[in-house]
Amino acid sequence: MFVDAATNAARPTAQIKLHGPEAFAGMRAAGRLAAECLDMLVPETKDGVTTERLDTLAREFVMDRGALPACVFYKGYRHTVCTSLNHVVCHGIPGPRVLRDGDILNIDVTVIVDGWHGDTSRMYAVGDVKKRDMRLMDVTYAAMMKGIEAIRPGATLGDVGAAIQKHAEADRFSIVRDFCGHGLGQVFHDPPNILHYGRPGEGVALRPGMIFTVEPMVNAGGTSVKVLNDGWTAVTKDKQPSAQFEHAVGVTETGVEIFTASPKGLHQPHQTPG
Repeated sequence: MFVDAATNAARPTAQIKLHGPEAFAGMRAAGRLAAECLDMLVPETKDGVTTERLDTLAREFVMDRGALPACVFYKGYRHTVCTSLNHVVCHGIPGPRVLRDGDILNIDVTVIVDGWHGDTSRMYAVGDVKKRDMRLMDVTYAAMMKGIEAIRPGATLGDVGAAIQKHAEADRFSIVRDFCGHGLGQVFHDPPNILHYGRPGEGVALRPGMIFTVEPMVNAGGTSVKVLNDGWTAVTKDKQPSAQFEHAVGVTETGVEIFTASPKGLHQPHQTPG
């Protein structure tokens, strides 16, 4: 089930890679740049700006720093970020859509720094957002953090998913089950799958050196989603809003390290840093 990542870190495998200190150092650098990119977009995400403009800013930011945007040409995708608005669950495509007062937006970016992937996303509020939508974003962020807090050697992936699910459903929101987190490192998407729901004690037991994303998608309405004809954009079937946050993390000897924490404290850019 597990393999030493040092032997094949850059190749996809069916086994879960266990990474060493050099990998953690690489992930810190990649994660920081990805987080800095999202920090840069905070003042740019406002009424009247197009999602295409945000994508251009992100691409320039990443490449000006000698890194690569991982999503460009990934499975035919042609953009640096995904921009998921309102009832878009994930994988929204940047374009001419103009942000309007009251929108909520997830921006998801992955960068490659010296071969390592930094993958993260956050929710942004545009102008005066409904209280319900603010609450949806707050609960989604807190649910992600509850899942991350459950990560430690000997815990299971079921513990992580259960913590996320319990928090979201306690506020009468629903967890999307069609998409999940994933292993990360020199490979963009690697085992294991990280479900955002589950039962305590079930699933793979966590071991030091595992690196993966925690990225729950939480809906204000039901769990059902559908993918549009573009092959990427996933939306809620009931057209109720959806929110997502994502961190890349590594399991340490004593707990967990978050690689994609905001250097400016803008983990929830729709709130005042504090």
